[in-house]
Amino acid sequence: MATAIDLPCDGNGVCMVCKKKTQEIEAVTCRTCATPWHVPCLSNPPKNLASIAEWQCPDCFLPTDGAPASLPAVAVGVGGSSGSLIVSIRAIEADESLTEQEKARRRQELMSGGAGKEGKQREDEEGGKKSGGDSDVLGLLDDKFNCSFCMQLPERPVTTPCGHNFCLKCFQRWLGQGRHTCVKCRAPIPQKMVSQPRINSALVVAIRMAKTAKPMPGNKTNVYHHVCNENRPEKAFTTERAKKAGKANACSGQIFVTVPPDHFGPILAENDPKRGKGVLVGESWEDRMECRQWGAHLPHVAGIAGQSGYGAQSVALSGGYEDDEDHGEWFLYTGSGGRDLSGNKRTSKDQSFDQKFDKLNEALRVSCKKGYPTRVVRSHKEKRSAYAPETGVRYDGIYRIEKCWRKVGIQGFKVCRYLFVRCDNEPAPWTSDENGDRPRPLPDIKELKQATDITERKEVPAWDYDEKNGWGWTKSPPTSRKIMASGNIDEKNSGRKRRVKNTSVRDRLLKEFKCEICSKVMTFPLTTPCAHNFCKKCLLDAYDNQSFIRERTSGGRTLRVQKIVKKCPSCTVDISDYLQNPQVNRELMDLIDSLHQKIKEENADSGEDENNKKDNTDEDENAKQNTEISHEKFGGKSETLTEEMKSIEFQQLEKKRKQL
Repeated sequence: MATAIDLPCDGNGVCMVCKKKTQEIEAVTCRTCATPWHVPCLSNPPKNLASIAEWQCPDCFLPTDGAPASLPAVAVGVGGSSGSLIVSIRAIEADESLTEQEKARRRQELMSGGAGKEGKQREDEEGGKKSGGDSDVLGLLDDKFNCSFCMQLPERPVTTPCGHNFCLKCFQRWLGQGRHTCVKCRAPIPQKMVSQPRINSALVVAIRMAKTAKPMPGNKTNVYHHVCNENRPEKAFTTERAKKAGKANACSGQIFVTVPPDHFGPILAENDPKRGKGVLVGESWEDRMECRQWGAHLPHVAGIAGQSGYGAQSVALSGGYEDDEDHGEWFLYTGSGGRDLSGNKRTSKDQSFDQKFDKLNEALRVSCKKGYPTRVVRSHKEKRSAYAPETGVRYDGIYRIEKCWRKVGIQGFKVCRYLFVRCDNEPAPWTSDENGDRPRPLPDIKELKQATDITERKEVPAWDYDEKNGWGWTKSPPTSRKIMASGNIDEKNSGRKRRVKNTSVRDRLLKEFKCEICSKVMTFPLTTPCAHNFCKKCLLDAYDNQSFIRERTSGGRTLRVQKIVKKCPSCTVDISDYLQNPQVNRELMDLIDSLHQKIKEENADSGEDENNKKDNTDEDENAKQNTEISHEKFGGKSETLTEEMKSIEFQQLEKKRKQL
């Protein structure tokens, strides 16, 4: 330890000696441990500016005798490993074969005492992941995208406008300390991003794909229902009037899946005769009408799909009630009712009476008691959630209702509340995990202390987790109450075999890094504060007016300048402040360049084999052509040559006869 005189600055930049905030000009950083120190409070400060770069703090300075300069003799005698620790840190820094991320990780393991078997085991595991085939893509991501806080691949990655990537929880913890600057470059973070950080979905898909996720098998159900709707349009029919009313009175298009309207659980591939994929987690649609066509959530206005006394099949999170709380893997959902929808008050957001456990609310309570799976879709209208999509409607998987109760809501009337917890075999759209959910402890809900009519499940849930097969039915699914319609399921489409091109993980990964304007792999990628990715040229060329303010005059008087609003090409967020100084996402650009380089090397190797094969093919082709030419000369015209030879011999005999 350092002496009582020499103490470093704490995490907030306050000197531990003088208890004052350290100015940047008076701070010096140790070369070995990167700890900030207050220069005026040091007993042996750096002599000049040239020595600042090589300066070491009293804890890390190691004289020739092997003991730190400022350590008392007793401390060195008891903890004789201090000198060897400094030597180990210096050896790590001197190793040129290690990257900066690997050096930081090894220093962290060394300081925490975990550089033994655990560190070696982790290196072996990482080496196994990175070796051979397409799995080395994960190694590229480890080098380019490690979060600066936890030194791991970002979990629910957030990209700052300056182009740095962090875990959502690490980023929110940093902001919670009142620090509104980037931890890596100290660039200011916009207030919009501070209040509502957005998850970069392109990185989520890339990290998950690099981990080569293998979905866990789920229980299958038989195809038993078919909707005879071939005469309906493929896309929901709308008029101008319908669009103005939010498609509330639009005509529904075809239903593409073969499940009944009261189907519980996921929609599998065998229920999808059109594509043969089923409804996948993370799949998005333009609006609720299109979501209805794929059976994820059938009502295009109501937020709950279900029947009282039977159960609820799906719910939609669209920001309809102020009491809703969304935490991703679990959320608190508010029931329906309590509003006066008569006359022209259908758009009313104010409650006028208490909600009760009846109708659709009772359907949710039945699913809670039975443990039925409930499909959940999130809409872009939910503005308060960091897990809602930017546009359209997204399917987020299977949830299960664990508890329900009633409590007094924000507007003073009682509301029905439901605790939904995610239980799907597929990972959530906002996480980079390669596996789905596992059983987790229920969160602590503070409002349960003032709640009434609390309902908890007392029997074994119908949808539960099994170590072998994951989440699935433990009991027989509820039998459909709907009348089965007969009809032929487009056998031509369902029986057609498609030729799937065998592409590598790198190729598929590059396709995920497409610009949202030109649909090509990004060059000089930019990530906006709303988490959309574009080429730098495409984004800047998308705005004809390059100025950011508009000067105004009226009657010869100069008015205050007006800011020009520039909306993101993919959403309605104003990015005019960001466009004044857009920063290229260097980490993403390096990854794209590395993938291009790997693919080029693979093509070069395969090109040599193809050239050798082509040379052999050319030789065979030449030999074949020579054979054909020889046959043509001496085989195909043999009869003509024989006749010519006979005529020559006859002429010679005639000449000799005349001479005689």
